Amino acid sequence: MPASLAEQFSSQEKRTALVDAALKLLDAEVKDKSGLSGLAVKTAFKLIQGVQPGFVRKVVEHLLDDFLVKMEPIYQDALTEGLSPGGLVVKRKSEVASALLGVTDQRAERAQTELVRKSYKKLRPTAQKHVEAAAPRLSKLLDGHAEPS
Repeated sequence: MPASLAEQFSSQEKRTALVDAALKLLDAEVKDKSGLSGLAVKTAFKLIQGVQPGFVRKVVEHLLDDFLVKMEPIYQDALTEGLSPGGLVVKRKSEVASALLGVTDQRAERAQTELVRKSYKKLRPTAQKHVEAAAPRLSKLLDGHAEPS
């Protein structure tokens, strides 16, 4: 049986590759947003990027371990069911989104920057929908970086 997600991404090289892929995923998702809610997402993302150079990377790096813990049960279920982990992410996208947003909710409450807290609060009501929409890309990210069954 493959190692846990946390074990798989314990080396700096693998973590960096995963963070790089996650940042590309995030950029692509933001770029694809449209309409009024898309404009709000794009504006908030631009503001967050302006907090300090490399801020978004730092946030992703800090959230990674908690995200891996939240994704572990889904990863293990996929292996048990003989599915690709990414395939189960798409199938259970609502559960995945809730789990990941639980992590960001806790972190946003403790954010030291008022701009980050306010931006997050403004976007949070539609976040579930946006994270669920990212499931196909998240699926590819997981399948591309995690060990298969």
